[in-house]
Amino acid sequence: MRKSRKAVLTATSIAVLAVLLAVFLAACGATTTTSDAGSATETDQSLEPSGDPIVIGAVVSTTGPNAPLGEPERNTLELMEDKINAEGGVLGRPLKIVILDDQSNAKEAVTATQRLINQEKVVALIGASGSATTLAMKPIAAQAGIPQIAMAAGNTITDEPPLDWVWRVAPKDDLAVERACKYIAEDLGLKKIAVLYDENAFGSSGMAQIDEVKDVYGLEVVARESYKTDETDLTAQLTKLRGSNPEALVVWGTNPGPAVAAKNLKQLGWPLPYVGSHGIANFKFIELAGDAAEGVVFPSTKILFPQSITDEGQKQVIDTFISDYTERFGEAPNHFASHGWDAISLLVKAIEDAQDTKPDAIAAALNAISGFAGADGIFNYSPTNHDGLAVDDLIMVEIEDASWVLAQ
Repeated sequence: MRKSRKAVLTATSIAVLAVLLAVFLAACGATTTTSDAGSATETDQSLEPSGDPIVIGAVVSTTGPNAPLGEPERNTLELMEDKINAEGGVLGRPLKIVILDDQSNAKEAVTATQRLINQEKVVALIGASGSATTLAMKPIAAQAGIPQIAMAAGNTITDEPPLDWVWRVAPKDDLAVERACKYIAEDLGLKKIAVLYDENAFGSSGMAQIDEVKDVYGLEVVARESYKTDETDLTAQLTKLRGSNPEALVVWGTNPGPAVAAKNLKQLGWPLPYVGSHGIANFKFIELAGDAAEGVVFPSTKILFPQSITDEGQKQVIDTFISDYTERFGEAPNHFASHGWDAISLLVKAIEDAQDTKPDAIAAALNAISGFAGADGIFNYSPTNHDGLAVDDLIMVEIEDASWVLAQ
């Protein structure tokens, strides 16, 4: 009798334990469900990030003259925050991107940067949209020892100190200038150029770089004129340039100036090749210039023409990015949206490679990134190269019928 009673109690205990185990597994999210096809799939909630968020700050221009650059950058950062958190966050923790508008103003960029560092306690910074606002951020980030990913092109961002805490995702001016000069000399077969450039940091940097590389391609700058960013009529400058009889006009700036130049050029009835900067690689230029945009050519990253990409890793990145961005915002991403994708993706990779959120660990990991397939190109950083991209990452694009076609 005792033996039989013991056997019954043991069986009962096993049954109870089985029920308790099933309840425990269900509470932990390890239950299984059966699909319509009859296969078992595991419901895994382990991707849900937990703990204190990893905070990254971003300063972009969503108002002011640089808004056509900053708006797609902001869109991408918001998209990527959601996407990264849906895939488990960073180091298992939620990612939080605090985005502030600098109003296209250097003083506002300073205020925003100080707030992100001192109040939001960010581990890294992204910004800004324009070269002047980026340069305003740079010494503050460097003094605080916070990594900064720049999305602007001015050469001085990574050519002049302080340099240890700033990296770049946008193609720097010398790459874009070289690509444009090569196109004028080799594809158009022209030699004499006139240059119209914005007096701001971006335009002045571009003009300086044209002087640096013109002789390499046998180009002669027969005349140059500058303009202020907010000028609404550039007829006077264009008239002066016309007197020098150039074979092509190079306009180096971001909207609205280049669009004003295109309209004034048409009003003057001056039909010559117009080669712009990579700062007009968005539909805002076409919108502002109207039919005067027809035939304008500019350098850009390959996101405008994914079919031009030969690297399979980058093609996969671009295809996924275009699909995700278009689904959320109803339009394809442009050259500036890709800066946002690369900035946050490179920071996340650095944090995960370092397995640490300390700024110096992130900086060391950024310097070790090699062969990273991004939306802007293939990034190769090092302690002495914080630019990452090469001339081959750029293509030439022409505006035709209010859209883009490959120029070469």
